[in-house]
Amino acid sequence: MNRFAFLILILFSVITGACSSRKNKLDRSNLIPEKELTSLITDLYITDGLLSLPEIRNWYPQIDSLSGYKEVLEKHGYTKKNMDKTMKYYFIKNPKKLIKIYDQVLATLSEMESRYTKEVTLMQNRASNLWRGKDFYSFPDSSAPDSTDFDITVNIPGTYTLSFTVTLYPDDQSVNPRITAYTCHPDSVETGKRQYIKTLNYIKDGQPHTYLLIIKAQKKSEYHLRGKLFSFDNCLDNWEKHLRIEKIFYTFTAGAV
Repeated sequence: MNRFAFLILILFSVITGACSSRKNKLDRSNLIPEKELTSLITDLYITDGLLSLPEIRNWYPQIDSLSGYKEVLEKHGYTKKNMDKTMKYYFIKNPKKLIKIYDQVLATLSEMESRYTKEVTLMQNRASNLWRGKDFYSFPDSSAPDSTDFDITVNIPGTYTLSFTVTLYPDDQSVNPRITAYTCHPDSVETGKRQYIKTLNYIKDGQPHTYLLIIKAQKKSEYHLRGKLFSFDNCLDNWEKHLRIEKIFYTFTAGAV
């Protein structure tokens, strides 16, 4: 909705009285303060949008635009008379200020939309994420074991993708830090033949880097994908680890590969 259309919507109940009010000095008492007016108009805008949705109309058939408008005003502690008087004042005496208030409303709505979009995306990612391990691994961590082992069952033809972000700091003392992964038959997980997947070596610069491990299952045959998110070649135990593994996603896409 453009700026002009919105103002017409908000002022629908006060424009008629505006012309006659020009002849008289407007009373500024009991006007809604600017900060509260911005919040109130924001809520009116959201309410108007919600009431335009068919689902909301079906759930609350007794609520129309006018009753919704009044409920928002009452929630903020004002009446329609307060609102009409305030909007008349700005519309006649200070329309530029009214535009500024509306710009603040737009900024607030834009920020809310951005937060909502991020939250929805996060929820969708979580819903499609098949990873059942920890959300993140951070070293050093004296409260938890060092194990980053994983064991995932692969049993449907398609593409399996394991993605994760690693931040490996320059003071980390691990030798050849990397992920190791292999597939094996479920009947011989510990002793059977292993098919190793190409190793991904980590970059040691203190910056987050995202890595992808892609497994393509071409036929319906169950096997295990096993490995470690953090492997190294150090022989001694007395050395410092300093890294973080996070944003771990394991997803599946069905179809021919």
